[in-house]
Amino acid sequence: MPDIFKAYDIRGIYPSELDGQLAERIGGAFVTLLRPKTVVLGHDLRTSSPALAKAVTDGITARGTDVLDIGPCTTPMFYFAVAHLKADAGMMVTASHNPAQYNGLKMAKAGAAPFGDEEIQEIKRLVERKAIAPAARRGNVTKREVLAPYIDRVCSFASLPRRLKLVVDTGNGMCGLTVPEVLKKLPLEVTFLCKEIDLTYPNHEANPLKTETLKHLQQEVRKQHADIGIAFDGDGDRVGFVDERSEVVPMDLAGGLIAVELLKKNPGAAILYDIRSSHAVPELVRAANGTAEKTRVGHYFIKKRMRELDAAFALELSGHYYFRDLSFTDSGIVAALSILSTLSSSRRPFSWLMKPFRKYAKTGEINFEAADKDAALERLRQRYADAKLDFTDGITIEYGSWWCNVRKSNTEPLLRLNLEAESTELMEEKVSELSAIIRESIVGVLSNEEAAALRTAVRAVRKGLNRRLEKTARRFV
Repeated sequence: MPDIFKAYDIRGIYPSELDGQLAERIGGAFVTLLRPKTVVLGHDLRTSSPALAKAVTDGITARGTDVLDIGPCTTPMFYFAVAHLKADAGMMVTASHNPAQYNGLKMAKAGAAPFGDEEIQEIKRLVERKAIAPAARRGNVTKREVLAPYIDRVCSFASLPRRLKLVVDTGNGMCGLTVPEVLKKLPLEVTFLCKEIDLTYPNHEANPLKTETLKHLQQEVRKQHADIGIAFDGDGDRVGFVDERSEVVPMDLAGGLIAVELLKKNPGAAILYDIRSSHAVPELVRAANGTAEKTRVGHYFIKKRMRELDAAFALELSGHYYFRDLSFTDSGIVAALSILSTLSSSRRPFSWLMKPFRKYAKTGEINFEAADKDAALERLRQRYADAKLDFTDGITIEYGSWWCNVRKSNTEPLLRLNLEAESTELMEEKVSELSAIIRESIVGVLSNEEAAALRTAVRAVRKGLNRRLEKTARRFV
């Protein structure tokens, strides 16, 4: 089996790692595991997505389950459909912001409840064992239109007493389907960038977490003298912001602003923030009479914990923002409307609203390729044994004047460092110090040619060892 079964979804290169035959088996395994009566099925507009969606449909209906086909959609629209149509489960064909050669599958249970790693691994086992029996009756496929009710639901989150001027970059992603329809219903003056849907991403990667993808947006905000710039990722579940001075707003701090505003209508509510977020977030949430709780990185863990606490809101450093009023799912457009509503009501510039959150010097996420990630984490544990340590997700090291988190990526072969300090000088000093420790286990990534040569060498060594063992065995015989 190809290594496409990830912690939160299934994702690989089409068709070498994920093709129609495998997609059909995965669809069959999905309904074999959950035994739903109805499954919502949506897809993005990659060139491979319609074929994969057809294959998944065949796998689902062959096991007697009915499919509610919502057609092209964003990920938030898909989650909405699962809850709105009261389906027993849902699958979406998408690879988010990944390059065009990739595709994948996202899954949800009834009520848009999250689908976790253990369940994904069980699907893998079912596919490997081919333990997927066809049903006596084939399921039906029904086309369902959810765009209009979805737009109405999203617009209900907006309250805009003052007209705003904004620049919006949909990154040639799936938000080109929904965001223009939402914004044209509101009192806004909007300039769009990369509005046409083209999932080859001809202009830039649709990933607002990478600040280099925001350069065009920043330039246009300055040119238009806009109040705000907004950038969406490829499938619409993440969003990033630029203020009126064209400065990038860190995603955890933007989430903190949303949380503080939500607490005005939900006093005392629980707010979740991921372990990489600035300490300014829980400090200001508590000052606003909210209950702040730190959580692991990853949508499955966050959605699960939100449901346990009935939390009003959760945020991630990566630009995922989760809302209780959206079945505890993440939505880039609802997060954007939350910021726009605050900005419209305040009559203050965006940079002024963010000023209380910019208390500390923070690195952003720094990635390392490590040969032995566990050894690197152990070195850090030993080196900073006198600190306050937390192992909720990787290792969090905390002193009075600085703290950091180093964790293994859930999706890539990387160690990720986030560090925050009381001053820029201290931040730079500690980044240098930790980088030196982590780099003790760093190796470069092998090219395909180098990897092939290494495999050949290993086979040769094994072959030589086998011959020597044979000679030794003959002597004993």
